[in-house]
Amino acid sequence: MDAPSKFGYFSDMALDPIPVWQLYGEKTAFPDVLPVELIIDRAAGLHWAIAAHRHLHLHQIFLLTSGQIQMTLDGAVHHIQPPAVVNVPRGTVHGFAFSAGTEGFVVTLPTDHFPDLFDPAAECAAPLARSFILPADLSPAFAAIAQTHAENQPYRRTHLRAQAAALFVAILQNDQGAQTRRRNDPRIARFEDLVRQSLNSARSVQDFAADLALSPRHLSRMCRAETGLSAQAYIEAQKMREACRLLVYTRMTASQVAYHLGYDDPSYFSRVFQRNLNLSPPAYRDRFEA
Repeated sequence: MDAPSKFGYFSDMALDPIPVWQLYGEKTAFPDVLPVELIIDRAAGLHWAIAAHRHLHLHQIFLLTSGQIQMTLDGAVHHIQPPAVVNVPRGTVHGFAFSAGTEGFVVTLPTDHFPDLFDPAAECAAPLARSFILPADLSPAFAAIAQTHAENQPYRRTHLRAQAAALFVAILQNDQGAQTRRRNDPRIARFEDLVRQSLNSARSVQDFAADLALSPRHLSRMCRAETGLSAQAYIEAQKMREACRLLVYTRMTASQVAYHLGYDDPSYFSRVFQRNLNLSPPAYRDRFEA
C-alpha cells in the first residue's frame, strides 16, 4: 500500500504483505541529514490512519503530545496516552490510527548516516534496537530540531546531527525503567566489566557464565533483557567497537587487529567485521584517511 507522494513515501515491495515504505528515495543518497515532520502534516492527508509498514534503513522517533492514538508495533496493539515518545527501530512493523487533530512530531534518521547511534558497537545501539513507548514530554528538544531543520543557517547539518544525538541520549536517560533494570542486577554489570577486561582474549560465553556462576543460557537471557543483545552478540559488539578504535588510531593491520582481539583466523574476523559494520576492515580505515 503506497502512501501519497506528497509525504515522500512509496512502497518498495508491492507483493510483500507488510509494505516496505521508502522515504525520499531511501536507497539513493539521502537529500538531507534528517527529515522532521509534524504529525498533522503526516497523517491528516491519510484520514488520520497510517497502515502497518516498515522501513529497512530508517529509524524513527515519534513525540505524541495530544490526541487519541492507537498504534501497532510488530503486531502488538498499544493505546498511547500523550505525552509519549515512541521509538521505532528500522525493520519494525508499525502503524497508527489517530484521532483528528492529533499533535506531535516525527524525526527520521537514515541509520547508515548516524553510526555513532546505530552501529552495533555504538553504546546507544542496543537500547535503541528495541521498540518502546516512553511516557515523556520532550517537546522543547523536538521543536528545536524542527526549527533548525526549517532554517538555512551556517553549520546546519552539523547542528542537526548534534541535536539528534542529544535527543536520543535524553530519551534513553528518561527511560527510568531500563535504568532500574540495570541497577537491579549487578551480575550484568559484572559481565560487562569482564568483557571489557577480556577483549584481547578468545573467552566464550561459557567462560563468562562460569565466572558468574550462571548457565550460558541464563546469562544470555539476562543479557538480552538488559542490553537487547544476547551474550554472544554483546561480546562481539564490544570486540567490533575495539576493532574500530584500533583500525583508526593505530597502524595495526587487519590481521594484527584480529589476533589482538583473540581471533585465530583473520579471514573470519574480517567476515564478522563486515557483517557488523557493512564495511571490510580496510574500507573502514579508508573512511578516516580520505
